[in-house]
Amino acid sequence: MTRVETQAPSATGASRGPAILGVSGRNLAAVLLGWFFVVFDGYDLIVYGTVQGALMSEWGLTPAQAGTVGSTAFLGMIIGAVFIGRVSDSRGRKFAVLASVLVLSLFTLLCAFAPNPWLFGLFRLLAGIGLGGLVPSVNAMTSELVPRRTLSAWATVMMSGVPLGGSIAAVLAQFVLPLHPEWGWRAMFLFAIVPLIIGIPLAIRLLPSAGELKRPRPADQAAQRHQPGFKELLGGNYRAVSVWFALATFVTLLAWYGLGTWLPKLMQTAGYDFGKALNFTLALNLGAVLGSVVTAWAGDRFGPLRSGVVAAGLAGVALLGLLAGPPVAAVYLILVLAGVGTHGTQILIIAAIATFYPSELRGTALGWALGVGRIGAVLAPQLAGLLLSWDLGVASNYLLFAVSALLSAVSLVVLAAKSRTTRR
Repeated sequence: MTRVETQAPSATGASRGPAILGVSGRNLAAVLLGWFFVVFDGYDLIVYGTVQGALMSEWGLTPAQAGTVGSTAFLGMIIGAVFIGRVSDSRGRKFAVLASVLVLSLFTLLCAFAPNPWLFGLFRLLAGIGLGGLVPSVNAMTSELVPRRTLSAWATVMMSGVPLGGSIAAVLAQFVLPLHPEWGWRAMFLFAIVPLIIGIPLAIRLLPSAGELKRPRPADQAAQRHQPGFKELLGGNYRAVSVWFALATFVTLLAWYGLGTWLPKLMQTAGYDFGKALNFTLALNLGAVLGSVVTAWAGDRFGPLRSGVVAAGLAGVALLGLLAGPPVAAVYLILVLAGVGTHGTQILIIAAIATFYPSELRGTALGWALGVGRIGAVLAPQLAGLLLSWDLGVASNYLLFAVSALLSAVSLVVLAAKSRTTRR
């Protein structure tokens, strides 16, 4: 397969200071700031799951209604991933990252003041647009600031921010929620002020502009005159691979975000107290952090697609183990493995996309896969809530997420075969 090699340009024209995975100077500062934003992306993804029980109690929501409210952010993420992913290619990575962080932080803050579930859902929908746009924009920027030989490693480091943010949400919830029956859950959304008042000023100064970020070689001049988009992504040799990337992302995110949204409530329904239910969520997210390290090595050593097959299969088999009603220690182990597998698989898919498509199509490709794939994230809270409303029990949710992870493994097997025959 013919590959388009990209260099890691220096935004300042020189590399100074300590290097991490081949990146130093202002490039390193920009990448680390992008990771900082991804941490808050992960916080915002998991925070609803930590407050869901409080919302159901205060507003009298049924499981199905709580699932609908939980889906609104993921619906916004579809819009943000597809639209802002395209904007990052046409207007520049800096513009797309700043816009995503601003929208995400502002509307997450407003969630704290929502008087009813309808306005809360609207604010989550709008915050989701920023959520959906941030990850593809940051990853597209990172792919152009780091050496190609460490791209898989940086993709996994970048996405480790998601479960780290989720872990922070799970830990804070154990201290913040008990403070007040009404304002405890609202305070959880006030932490969105941090990226707004600290991150955005730093981003304006440190993130490279479009002119600094991309220094095209003569061979890239034709691509500059014609910016490819969805027509090229879904046409010709790219069509089948692009569709399979989206399908693989769909089932992977159904498992990951379904667990992230419903795990605390599922564990409470299964008879565990609130503190232990949050600790299970913490185990899931710490497993995902561990998965980021493992997949960084595996992706570079064996390739992101082959590694993804193993990671997704591991998650699926582990989640099936919950059906046996294992002891508490085994539940912790299962959830760690589920975090390693589900989140690790998504990281590997992102790394595969970033290395497969040329630079001028990369943001669009990431936005497409994450946007369409997040339909799975939208469906996950709905399906989980419906299964509980139909009195099918928590085991039905475990089975839903396990099968989704196993289907992800199957999709990646097909994708690996198809990508080998694709010529760009």
